[in-house]
Amino acid sequence: MTTPPSSPPPFPYAEFDGRPATEEDLRIPAFLGYGHFTAMQVRDGKARGLALHLARLDAANRELFERPLDGERVRGLVRHALDGAGVRDASVRVHGFLPPGDAETTVMVTVRGPARKSAEPHALMSVPYVRTAPHIKRPGEFGQTYYARLAARAGFDEALLTAPDGTVTEGAITNVGFWDGTSVVWPDAPCLLGITMALLEQDLPGAGLGSVRRPVTLGGLGAFRSAFLTNSQGIAPVRRIDDTEFAVDEELMARIGRVYAGVRWDTV
Repeated sequence: MTTPPSSPPPFPYAEFDGRPATEEDLRIPAFLGYGHFTAMQVRDGKARGLALHLARLDAANRELFERPLDGERVRGLVRHALDGAGVRDASVRVHGFLPPGDAETTVMVTVRGPARKSAEPHALMSVPYVRTAPHIKRPGEFGQTYYARLAARAGFDEALLTAPDGTVTEGAITNVGFWDGTSVVWPDAPCLLGITMALLEQDLPGAGLGSVRRPVTLGGLGAFRSAFLTNSQGIAPVRRIDDTEFAVDEELMARIGRVYAGVRWDTV
């Protein structure tokens, strides 16, 4: 293990293929937007759903660059970056790029301070936007940033992305789930399968909570009792989408929270 520095470097700390980023390295993400990434919260050198993160990176790398991305290589690079930053708790992103002429994927690992999603009820503004190839998590999403900023200016906490026919897909940086009184309903639409959503889908039934996917439309929001958001930073209730108000179901949120808290943390 690398000896941590006496004082951690300023965040964000970045490494490329296991070495501190140079100016030349940083030209890759600055001028080459074609790539993919995953984002995770690390606590004491561990992350929830690590195997899912590694599988996401490998699948995206195969689709974009036609070559695998070895999970053990990624784990080693994340450990090295955490040691280089001198921290055990952090927000970590792992990016994959393939610069022109290179035979192997360049892996950039960035380390920032740990983050936790605010548990305050969120207000969402629906916007007409569906990402290209939404199953791939990738940098430089202009549309998401554009609509998220519009939502913030209008007094909302996040944008809710919707298809032209009003079908709900996902939040700008989250997945959204709805409660119909019997099951958690995830929108059955093109979206990124977030790691937190995937873990909840897997574990909710074991806690006596149904979990299904089916189409959700803006016009049908009134059929649901409550709603919530998920991403790598945690889970938060939704209080309204546009003019549709939702009750914050404290008992439901507590049950979902207990399920998520019970997810195993995997050593990076």
